Amino acid sequence: MTRKLAIPSLIAAALMLLPITASAHTGAGDPSGIAHGFLHPVSGLDHILAMVMVGVLAWQLGGRALWLLPASFVASMCLGGAIGVAGIQLPFVEIGIAVSVVVLGAVVAGAMRAPLAAVMGLVGLFAIFHGHAHGSEMPENISGLAYAMGFIAATALLHVAGICAGVALGRAGDRYGAMIVRAAGAASAVAGVGILVSAI
Repeated sequence: MTRKLAIPSLIAAALMLLPITASAHTGAGDPSGIAHGFLHPVSGLDHILAMVMVGVLAWQLGGRALWLLPASFVASMCLGGAIGVAGIQLPFVEIGIAVSVVVLGAVVAGAMRAPLAAVMGLVGLFAIFHGHAHGSEMPENISGLAYAMGFIAATALLHVAGICAGVALGRAGDRYGAMIVRAAGAASAVAGVGILVSAI
C-alpha cells in the first residue's frame, strides 16, 4: 500500500512546490495546450485548496465516495468549462470559487456526515464555477481539447493529493490523524475567507 501511494504523493508534493498566486486567473504566460490547461488549476491557491479538500473529504467519507466525489467534481467542472468556452456568462464565478474553499474546508474541519448524493451535488455545484474559470480564460490560439485535458489531469492529481494526504495522516492514528485533518480543513476555510474578501 505504501508503494502505491509513493508516486502520487511525490507528484502532489511537486505540485505544491510550484509558485502560486492567490488566484489562478492571470491570463498570462505562453499558452501551449495541455501545459497551459494543466498550469491553470495548480497556479492558484483557490483552485488548489478546493480540489485538495475534495480529495480529503472523499477520504473522510470513504467507500464509494473515494471515486464518486472526484468524478462528480471533474464531470461538473467539464460542464462549467464548456459554458465558459461558449462565452456564456456565469455570475459570481470568483465568489463561487472562494466560497467553495470556505465550505469544503469547513465540511472537512467539522467531519460532517451527509448523504453521499448531497455531498456530490455540493461538490458538483462548486466545480461548475471552477470549470467556468478554466474555460472562459482559455486562450483562443490553443486547442480546446488539449487545454481541457490539461486542467482535468491537474484536477485529478490534486484530488489524489488530498486522498493521499488523508491516508497518510490517518496512519498517525484515529485520534491524532483525524485532528490534523480537521485542522487542515479549518486552515483551508480560513484561507478561503481571505480569498473571498479579496473577491468581493
